[in-house]
Amino acid sequence: MKFSFWCGILALVLAGPARAQSLAGEWQGVETDPREEGNWPAVLRLQQNKDAKIFGVLYQEVGNEPAMTVTFEMQGARTEDGVSLTHTRKLSETGQTPWTYWCDGSITFTYDPNQEKLVGNATYRPVGDCDVGTFTLYRIKLKSSPTVPANTESTLRVSGQDVRWYADPDLKQRVATGNTYRTKLSKTTTFYLTQGYFATSQSPVVPITITVGDTEAPKPVAVAPAPAPPDTVRPAAPILAPSVKPIVLPTVLFRLGTPELLPTAIPALDQLAAELKARPTLKLRVSGHTDKIGEPQKNQVLSVQRAEAVKSYLVKAGIAAARITTAGFGDSRPLYKSPDARNRRVEVEAVR
Repeated sequence: MKFSFWCGILALVLAGPARAQSLAGEWQGVETDPREEGNWPAVLRLQQNKDAKIFGVLYQEVGNEPAMTVTFEMQGARTEDGVSLTHTRKLSETGQTPWTYWCDGSITFTYDPNQEKLVGNATYRPVGDCDVGTFTLYRIKLKSSPTVPANTESTLRVSGQDVRWYADPDLKQRVATGNTYRTKLSKTTTFYLTQGYFATSQSPVVPITITVGDTEAPKPVAVAPAPAPPDTVRPAAPILAPSVKPIVLPTVLFRLGTPELLPTAIPALDQLAAELKARPTLKLRVSGHTDKIGEPQKNQVLSVQRAEAVKSYLVKAGIAAARITTAGFGDSRPLYKSPDARNRRVEVEAVR
């Protein structure tokens, strides 16, 4: 999409799955125009409904002018080798002047599953000097096994460009850079990954959870076994440790605009269920939250649905429904500048 008659192109952003692969998720990259100088960093967040329709949000800013931004709502459909998207409406814009504008139209993307790469060709409505643009976007995705043996050096491999690995969701403890990370794990661990490739203030943080396989069973010792009391198994690091504040579950995240749990949520929820079983008198409050994309009223409903999705998972895991209450706060309590996937979260707190 073009940004002003003198800036050149700026535009739509990508996404689309290949035939069997979902392209839902967060893509990061840039738009360029070979006939003009400049670039337009972009972040595209996509989701897909049961009818295979594609929905998303495209964020762009002007290279070297991060105060000039736009966010568009996108819709489209899958194609044989990718996806076709169109702009439906402008959600927000910053830094506009009487002499600047953003282009809109349609973009056709092709998908490279080996690199998790989208290449898009934009065709814009003929307004001012809007005409065409080229997008190059990448997605972080785990390419090696999600399970590794305990206490054994293993190589973790992901897609993406200029990848940075962090041990914490606040991105303060960097542990590696690049597409591979060789490490030794003793327990299930979540890493938080970003891309340095045309990074913006809206660049996604992608949680990658690595499950550690069972360790070798200890050899029996010549002592009389004592009967084990029920429910003695507790997580090494309890989720419900004493706290005066609700506890954020950083890996329990949701797809954009839905109460659908991401796969990274499962280990933490299983641990939470085990802890509740070990403390049968404890009651739990689950609070749902959203980012600021969309209408506040719809976000309020969505936040309640997300809390209910966590409750439903715990009930299926064997926790009595009467022990769990839910609440939703919509987009009123973001922890990070929106849009950011980490705001699509739940928090839990023990209730006596």
